Amino acid sequence: MKIVDIKEKAVPIKSDIKNAYIDFSKMTASVVAVVTDVIRNGKPVIGYGFNSNGRYAPSGLLRERFIPRLLDASPEDIVNDDHTNFDPHRIWDVLMTGEKPGGHGERSVAVGTIDMAIWDAVAKIEEKPLYQLLADRYRGGEVDEKVFVYAAGGYYSPEKDIDKLKKEMKGYLDLGYSVVKIKIGGASLEEDLHRIEAVLELVPSGKSLAVDANGRFDLETAVAYAKSLEPYDLFWYEEAGDPLDYQLQNELSKHYKHPMATGENLFSMQDARNLIRYGGMRSDRDILQFDCSLSYGLVEYMRILDMLKENGWSPRQCIPHGGHQMSLNIAAGLGLGGNESYPGVFQPFGGFADENPIENGYVGLPDSPGVGFEAKSDLIKLLHSVAK
Repeated sequence: MKIVDIKEKAVPIKSDIKNAYIDFSKMTASVVAVVTDVIRNGKPVIGYGFNSNGRYAPSGLLRERFIPRLLDASPEDIVNDDHTNFDPHRIWDVLMTGEKPGGHGERSVAVGTIDMAIWDAVAKIEEKPLYQLLADRYRGGEVDEKVFVYAAGGYYSPEKDIDKLKKEMKGYLDLGYSVVKIKIGGASLEEDLHRIEAVLELVPSGKSLAVDANGRFDLETAVAYAKSLEPYDLFWYEEAGDPLDYQLQNELSKHYKHPMATGENLFSMQDARNLIRYGGMRSDRDILQFDCSLSYGLVEYMRILDMLKENGWSPRQCIPHGGHQMSLNIAAGLGLGGNESYPGVFQPFGGFADENPIENGYVGLPDSPGVGFEAKSDLIKLLHSVAK
């Protein structure tokens, strides 16, 4: 049992949207194809992976360090004890050989991209959907048959006025989403409140709307927004300050009683642990958004879940960033609280299987082996082009 080739391609996201910090006009993502010598249905098993939006394609790291390191590994070092499948945990150890602790940077994105492809291949070899494989291995076979998802959008763009923002949000609600999210922090507080109130005209209550500042605020601004947002009783107030400013997050929790969310830009178990230790996060209401694709993959994500359990947190408080099928499988297989969705942006990576519509804020999962990329026609077309 061998990995015979790993191919990588950087693809553009090509979007003119922006949040409070960056625009996405030049944003890229890495797509990898891990080709194995295992045959299923007359063809070699190929695992696919990609990194989530918001971080550029780590092509250099993949091609110079991590892909050669994995291809050079002895077959015995990357398979399970009975040689019937690849072992993602052992492969993770191979990928991280020679890497010092700390300074996670973009290498966590490179490893997470390969890790996604490995899990896709492992589930395909076992001829199971990944969510079922995870449930069988780690949750006594229990699977969430449907997963809560919310529609992330509401980005700033030059032509998007209030009417177009409302039209976008109504479109998500018409698709079956019960919660939508918009960006804040890229305009004045007064303008952002106007945008929020416009969307609130479309939904039953503030609990159907989340807002995301993408780490833009200093403490004074974060608190000013908190005081203005408090009466709306929103679904959550997300990433007010720099993701590593745990003191800011801790202080903000003293000024805002409703749910807050953060974590999408923390890329290791150690950083996640520091958030829990020092960030003032409240396990009875706040949401953790760690994204396996950006944070060394599912192997590391399971270490994060173990750490959270030790600190009294339920996995139901985890709703990953990224809006991709990998996190959806993790949510269903390991019992998370839901998953982000990008129905209108970051295509073809955002969204789920073609034949699984959103119903009352929940989505089902396909029964195809692996992550389920093959059930999303525009995405699998791109992934197949990388494998050629």
